[in-house]
Amino acid sequence: MLPALLLALLLPLPARAQQMAVDLELILMADASGSIGEDEFQLQRQGYAQALLDPRVLDAIRHGRHGRVALAYVEWSGAHMQHAIVPWTLIEAKTDLAFVAGQLLETPREIYFGGTAPGNAILYGVASIQANGFNGRRKVIDISGDGEDIDGIPATQGRDTAVAQGMTVNGLPIIEEWPELAAFFRDNIIGGPGAFHVPAKYFKDFGVAVRKKLIREIAGVGGTGEELAKMPEASK
Repeated sequence: MLPALLLALLLPLPARAQQMAVDLELILMADASGSIGEDEFQLQRQGYAQALLDPRVLDAIRHGRHGRVALAYVEWSGAHMQHAIVPWTLIEAKTDLAFVAGQLLETPREIYFGGTAPGNAILYGVASIQANGFNGRRKVIDISGDGEDIDGIPATQGRDTAVAQGMTVNGLPIIEEWPELAAFFRDNIIGGPGAFHVPAKYFKDFGVAVRKKLIREIAGVGGTGEELAKMPEASK
């Protein structure tokens, strides 16, 4: 029998006519499982913070129809371990991006252990988007991590639930010593309109990969990691 949460997620999305219109609802979900050491954890936090402060990210936001997006940042681990570091926040100015970046740099780590359950992380993202009070033309769940699913539901089950709700799941696999991880993300995690993944070969490459990914996500252009690497505006 499917869990009650999953059954609820399979129901049609509620009417959102009275909710604030944005160009994009983006939930960033970062791996904080036991395989992520403290140095690696800090590289993730710093990578996201620096990417958000890149002027090209704000430029991409301002070029949207509404000139604003809704953003949340969540760290995840095992099947029942997800913690929101930055709740849903309206982003339409440089000060908004600076606020989110500051929260990432200042908020202590909350999750230190647990297995890797990207499928459950995706389900969390679906439920969070459905309840966030925004109405975006695009709804994107972004999963970054350094491992395959070893806990919770299969990643494909979470992905398929999101896609059935009209959402997109993008990915940022951190390869390190697992070159097959990029293929796992491609085949099991990403899905939906314009879905793509941007591999980071090492944790030290995380910041560059995040910047490429954020600009492409906000601009609303899909494609492969290889295509992203050729983008002049995101590759520097």
